[in-house]
Amino acid sequence: MPEPLLSRIARRQTWLEPLSDFVQKAVTGFYKSLGTPGRFLKSSLNGTYLLRHPLHPLLTDVPIGAWTVGLVLDYAAHFTNRIPESAGDVALIVGLIVAVLTLATGYTDFQDTIDSERRFGCLHGLLMSTVVLVYAASLGLRWWAGEGLHPLAVGLSTAGFAILAIGAWYGGHLVFGIGYAVNREAFLDGPTDWAPAGRAADVPADGMHVVEAGGMQVLMTRVDGRICALSAICSHEGGPLHEGTLENGVVTCPWHGSRFRVRDGRALSGPATFDLPRLVVRDTDGVLEVRLETPLH
Repeated sequence: MPEPLLSRIARRQTWLEPLSDFVQKAVTGFYKSLGTPGRFLKSSLNGTYLLRHPLHPLLTDVPIGAWTVGLVLDYAAHFTNRIPESAGDVALIVGLIVAVLTLATGYTDFQDTIDSERRFGCLHGLLMSTVVLVYAASLGLRWWAGEGLHPLAVGLSTAGFAILAIGAWYGGHLVFGIGYAVNREAFLDGPTDWAPAGRAADVPADGMHVVEAGGMQVLMTRVDGRICALSAICSHEGGPLHEGTLENGVVTCPWHGSRFRVRDGRALSGPATFDLPRLVVRDTDGVLEVRLETPLH
């Protein structure tokens, strides 16, 4: 299948690599400089706490919708006398206000990208940042340069909307074409009926044990003497959780540092936003069986 034109263009831009590296280091440095509050802020902007779902795609709809309506109002005001010019200004302002938070969530998510997803994410962020600057310039012309420059302001908004459309394509491709931030558990199959999972003696008192049960990699550990089981695959990017660290009943992914509570699979900090599937454990004379608490499909 031939690669889409915009995708081919992005792959040819070698200058995106050093820029991506710089931006990621800047974002990482910002959150590290805040210490513990920075970790909380990052997870909040990922969407781990507020929605338990990525926050960025929710916010993107607001400026896109506002700027679409604003563009229609601008042209309606220009060619008719039914709508005041200020109507488009209001829509532009609403979009700009939410766009600032949208950029913050986008660059936060971008911090944990790698390889081709990093290049596409960088270009997406660069285009969307440009859009915000163009709309801000349009607002400045509307408010401080006088009514005579209103057509030029509308022209800037039109150019901004064209860039927005291209940037939105790259954002969509990042998720739907490359699969970034897609819940990795959605692709798994697991035991909906009791499946053998080894012996209880194999699960250490302080550590992690991985078995395959019903076609699923299952992470098993003990919490207060009770054996707990959950998916061994990080919901964020599919990292092997058993290669991470376990402390106080919380497992940390070795790839991007997402933290999950092992007794129920709950995501405690980002970049992961989706919880891990939990499995019910049955111990029959030291022989373990597991099944999903809730079917995945």
